[in-house]
Amino acid sequence: MGYAMKWRNFFVSGLCLVTLVACNSEKPETKAPEQAAVGADAGTKQAGEPAFPIQGKAKEVLHGGGFTYVLIAAEKGETWVAVPETTVAVGEACTVAEGQVMQNFPSKTLNRTFAEILFSPGLEGKKAEMGNGSHGGGAPAAPAAGGGFGAAMQQEGGAVGAGETTPGSGKAVVPFVELKIAKATGENAYTVADIFAKAASLNGKKVKIKAQVLKFSPQIMKKNWLHLQDGTGDPLKNTHDLVVTTLDKAEKGDIVTVEGVLAANKDFGSGYQYDVIVENVTITR
Repeated sequence: MGYAMKWRNFFVSGLCLVTLVACNSEKPETKAPEQAAVGADAGTKQAGEPAFPIQGKAKEVLHGGGFTYVLIAAEKGETWVAVPETTVAVGEACTVAEGQVMQNFPSKTLNRTFAEILFSPGLEGKKAEMGNGSHGGGAPAAPAAGGGFGAAMQQEGGAVGAGETTPGSGKAVVPFVELKIAKATGENAYTVADIFAKAASLNGKKVKIKAQVLKFSPQIMKKNWLHLQDGTGDPLKNTHDLVVTTLDKAEKGDIVTVEGVLAANKDFGSGYQYDVIVENVTITR
């Protein structure tokens, strides 16, 4: 497997997702405008994804914590990008692979906070140097030893401390949206709140939920990942936002009925850890 593919695997298994929201109006089961986060973290957050690919020239290049930070000057403005340690020259043309935008990201090795930065698995046509620290800028956060791209991000940004929830669980929760969606029908039908409350007894069993898609992340570990909400659950306990995996497709804002097998306390590794997740769901509308 080539360097680029290795880094992409580290990337998709370490990032997971935190936070952009659509919320709806007072009318039940309608698509919703965006709403401010309720109970969202005040610190590092994920932001909306820009249009890819991002193309431009490297205006500034910094190295630290196993990452290369590049300020890309593109037609629509300047964007800070962080990629696995890579040789990049100022003035060099760069094409940035799709990644995840983070807001207020603190780099410990650079001793600065980026108001907004894109973490990407790499630059097209460039070979990552696998965090060997050859550019200096502090000790590298090597992916093999640190548990993947996400672990390296945590080490560099200090986003997750001892005893805190890793990304993919509490840190990945989409903020609560005011919704009124009717419960699915059938013996195995539950609300999102029910799923969390009865997770232990439903572990390994087939469940059905009707909810709105608040986030759709395609092709992570060969599956599509959806964040679903139906207006039930407690946002203070993060029991309002349910993650499901599927091979089917959906769009943000869709009202869907999903059916799959519930797994409690599921840990995929590299920060993908869930108190509750429903896997391999089928989607109907």
